[in-house]
Amino acid sequence: MFIKTIVIIAFLAIIASLGSALFRLVKHKDTADSQKMLKALTFRIGLSVALFIFMVILVATGVIEPTGLGARIHAPSSELKTN
Repeated sequence: MFIKTIVIIAFLAIIASLGSALFRLVKHKDTADSQKMLKALTFRIGLSVALFIFMVILVATGVIEPTGLGARIHAPSSELKTN
């Protein structure tokens, strides 16, 4: 439950940062707001990369297990036989 909370908060922060950059792009046209927009987008990219690395570490350590299509790719061949 704790990991889900961290991931949800990270996604919300990414969306908020993207919304902030969009607001700066649409409403304001001076260079100060361009710098703020650049910082918001840089923060979003950094947070997205950090979240991706966090998820890869969780899968690699076995804390979470992939489900769906990705789970069949990594399944042992004995589990894939349907006889």
